[in-house]
Amino acid sequence: MTRLLRPFGRAVTYTRWLHLLVAIVWPSMWLFVEEAWWIWVAAAAALAPAGLVPAMRTVEGLQARLLLIGHRPDSGSADIVVAPSASWSDRGRLVVWLEARLLVGCTTSIVTAQLLFATVDLLSAPFGRDFGDGGLFLRGHPWWHLLLVPLTLVALAVTVVASGHLITALALRLLGPSPAERLAALEARTEQLLERTRIARELHDSIGHALTVAVVQAGAARAAGDPAFTDRALDAIEETGRAALEDLERVLGILRESERPVSSRPTLTDADRLLESARASGAKVDAEMSGPLDTVPGPVSREGYRILQESLTNVLRHAGSVPARVRIAVTGGTLTLEIRNPLTADIPGPGRGSGLRGIRERAALLGGHARTGPDDGDWQVHVELPLS
Repeated sequence: MTRLLRPFGRAVTYTRWLHLLVAIVWPSMWLFVEEAWWIWVAAAAALAPAGLVPAMRTVEGLQARLLLIGHRPDSGSADIVVAPSASWSDRGRLVVWLEARLLVGCTTSIVTAQLLFATVDLLSAPFGRDFGDGGLFLRGHPWWHLLLVPLTLVALAVTVVASGHLITALALRLLGPSPAERLAALEARTEQLLERTRIARELHDSIGHALTVAVVQAGAARAAGDPAFTDRALDAIEETGRAALEDLERVLGILRESERPVSSRPTLTDADRLLESARASGAKVDAEMSGPLDTVPGPVSREGYRILQESLTNVLRHAGSVPARVRIAVTGGTLTLEIRNPLTADIPGPGRGSGLRGIRERAALLGGHARTGPDDGDWQVHVELPLS
């Protein structure tokens, strides 16, 4: 019983009924001037060109969201589009919606009015009152007519609830996103997921690099027992930590502001910072750069920077203070990154480690390829990225 009465405790039940009555206000005003059946035909004909106006979908969508859906978080208001019509398919569905709203609104108003008149007649008949022929055309004064009042009230309640559910279902169908809009929304969602994955990689690379440098520097300073070396190690830890905090603040800013430009992300032109950080950690880094790095496209340069960062982090983490050779070359339409260091006992197996996996994923997303593993007595990371 409670479940049956629940709809009548929700405001949206009555706003849906109001939404249907609003649809017939202007034809009803016309009826006050001249009462004729052709007015409804003329009203239906006038709605067809109105539905072809792109802005009409915005008006109808806003009304439907406000009166049919309500403000509940799980109400599905996002399934009703408020953008102007973008195609003839959208306009056609809007015309059908306007005609359906007029038809359902007209039917609901007539049935509601007749049930109200019938209820009044049933209540007044036993007392000998006659309110005209707007209801059930009752005659006489039988008291048993009062027993029929609950039936008309139930019919009225069912009409209000059922018509509200019907018009809401039609709105979701006819005012909902078109296949093209659904595809665009899916693509936008995919882009968001890819962006989250990219941000997770950046945090892994940046924070992982800073922590690795800090651990290596702290260990080296403790083993050296040299105050001067300890001071240099602390300076390197401070500088690397500050750079990691800047990266963290930038990534959090991107999360807070979805429209924030990506131009502030580090690129290969900032590679010297990575090389100096690795050298300050004790690694002997020999770098060779050739070609115009400043002409490398932004996405390629940014991903190349992260690949270099992760590769140097792996050198420090797994090999320690060993000689490393870095080669960055821009030749033709390809960016080549190669990082080599002597093999040590702590060698990740093929495909192991989130760092190596992240390097391969970054290269694949840009249409390039990465090769990692032992090569001629060294551990090698060789990446080739197309510039186009």
